[in-house]
Formats: sequence, C-alpha cells, structure tokens
Amino acid sequence: MPLGLLRRRFSQAPRGAAGLTLPVPPGAGALVREVLDPVNQPMGAAEVTVTELRSHRVAARGTTDPYGYFMAVLPPGAYSLLIVAEGLEPHRESVEIVPDAGPTPERVWLRSARQLELPVPGTWLFDPPHTAIRFIAKHVGMAHVHGRFERFEGGLQVAQDVTASRVHVRIDASSINTGNTTRDTHLRSADFLDVERFPHIDFTSHRFAYRGGSKWTLQGTLTMHGVSRSVALDTTYLGTVNGGYGEELRCAALAKAELHREDYTLNWRTMLARGIAVVGPTVQLELDVQAMYRTHDTPTPPE
Repeated sequence: MPLGLLRRRFSQAPRGAAGLTLPVPPGAGALVREVLDPVNQPMGAAEVTVTELRSHRVAARGTTDPYGYFMAVLPPGAYSLLIVAEGLEPHRESVEIVPDAGPTPERVWLRSARQLELPVPGTWLFDPPHTAIRFIAKHVGMAHVHGRFERFEGGLQVAQDVTASRVHVRIDASSINTGNTTRDTHLRSADFLDVERFPHIDFTSHRFAYRGGSKWTLQGTLTMHGVSRSVALDTTYLGTVNGGYGEELRCAALAKAELHREDYTLNWRTMLARGIAVVGPTVQLELDVQAMYRTHDTPTPPE
C-alpha cells in the first residue's frame, strides 16, 4: 500500500531542477515522473498505475497533472509502472524504490502510437502468472480497500472480424484476498459473495467495440451472486509479442469497469443497519491480462 499519493504543481523552477519538496516519511521512497508528449509538451491526464511486482497489487494510481507530473510515496520494493494516454504508445517500466529516496523527477516521452498488430484469429488462453484480477472499494468511513482474486481461468476466441471475438472469464469467488483474513472470511459469507451457493463469478463478452487508437469496449454479461447484469469493460490493448520461452505468442490488455454492488443484491445499506463495517456501494474492477496463443486445437472457453 502507498504511504501517500501526492500530485503537486512545481514552482517556477525549471523542470527537472533540484529543490523540489515532497514529504517522504522515514524509510519510504518517492517516485516522480514528468510525462511529455511526442512534441515535448507536458502530457496532462495520462493514466498512471504503479503495481507491486511480487503481489501484483496496485500500490498507487492516478493521472498526471496539467504540467505532466505524477508523484507517489511508496514503501521500498520492486514495482511496475504503466503510463497510458489516448493515441500514444503505453509506457511500461520496472522501478526499484529505495528507502529515504527523495523526489528526483525522471522524464518519460510518450511516442505516437503505431498501429498495433491485432491478435491472430484462434484461441488465446490467459496466463495466470502474468494476469491479475484486482478491485478497489471504498471502506465506509475509512480508506480504500485493495483486493484481488487468486484463482481464475479464461481466454479469448479471436474471430477474423475482431469485433465478433469472444472473451470468457471464470473466477473462483472463494479466492478473494484483501490481505485481511477476518474481512476475507466475511466477504465469502452469505452477507456478501455467498461462495457456498455461488462459487463462481463469470464474465462473457458479446461484442468488441473499437473506440480508436488502442481503446476498445468489451460489452458483455457479468454473473455474480446468482445475478447477471450487462457490463462494459473499458479496454486498452497493449499489443502482441513473442514470449520469452520458445516462440509462443502473447497479447496483453488492461480492462476496467465500475460495478454497483446493489445490482447484484449485495446490499450495503442492510449491512450498515446491522452495524457491520463494509465497503461502499461501488467497486472498481481491473483486469491486467496476458494471454497465450494456442497453435494446437484447444476447446473454446465455456460460455
């Protein structure tokens, strides 16, 4: 978890100059990036996500300010930094935060997006070690709760017409993990996910809608707690590459959606009336996906 997430306008000092002030608690470190567009202008409103490499948990998230700056104060450790802006190539790098490191800004130039090669038609299966399903919910009266699901399966069936492709994800509801055993046990209970009656959470897409650049919308149905609702996943396609092991082909994407708990009869007002401290009425869902292409016959993911 971050010790703080701060975005500040810099003073009249030149960009990258020393003397920047940012409160850094003892033992923590600062991450500062100045993001510029292809013509060397500040890139405001770029989406930034900082993820712990070991646990795949989101440590910090936000957007660059109008001057292109993003700052976060983090515990020491290894992180992955992802910067995304419409019409530009995503920037990803590994970052090592060291104790008592001050706010030294580093510049990042986002390049014009090349036409990303779309996945070849066929079956692509999720690679669990390189895929994360995370969520963020506001704890009533307190800070945000970050969590993830540890067990899931799924894949993509890519059609010749990409808009007709399909995605299916099946999540083991009992694998929820927020880092608090008591809370996780409660979330698995009949008060919330009721995993004994509803062991799985399923998403099945119906249509891929292209929005320009690297942006897509996956329209589909999410079934949770025995209730099915239409959901649109805002998706950033990150491209296709050869993996590092043999010649396996991989594609990657980042998808987000906001869920309303009461759509799935998870009634937070009832919990409050009973004096139970719960997360709030909305949950931010994020899928950070890598999928591997199967060159041999593989069953289509279940509908």
